[in-house]
Amino acid sequence: MGRSQETFNKKENEKKKQKKRQDKEEKREERKANASKGQSLDSMIAYVDEFGNFSSTPPDPKSKKDIALEDIRIGVPKQEDIPVETTRQGVVSFFNESKGYGFIKDQQTQESIFVHQNGLVDAIKENNMVTFEVESTPKGLTAVNVKKAVK
Repeated sequence: MGRSQETFNKKENEKKKQKKRQDKEEKREERKANASKGQSLDSMIAYVDEFGNFSSTPPDPKSKKDIALEDIRIGVPKQEDIPVETTRQGVVSFFNESKGYGFIKDQQTQESIFVHQNGLVDAIKENNMVTFEVESTPKGLTAVNVKKAVK
């Protein structure tokens, strides 16, 4: 009995392989038939309207506007193009000397900005008026070049 079962499984496996070969051949023939039709270049072209949306119809040549190359900006503006306030003033709301960090409350924006002892120029304590610069870090804004404000 074991022998006849083994032969049956072999026959079934052979049928499955033959079916896979046949399916593969049919798919190959189908791809060849579709490839011969091909697509024309016109059907692959896309146009962009004045709002930046893609369209299949070409734009109206009467509504064409001339734009100077200098006016076109691609990507993010350079850091120097963005006006940044260099020095800010604030009050030290908290500073732990033993741990070496604290927070400064910005006078203009009233936001709390982290400060580390590595960013200090002068020694500071709580409630001191200070001037500082802001640096962006992955964790948020950090105050650097922190100095006591001259009264």
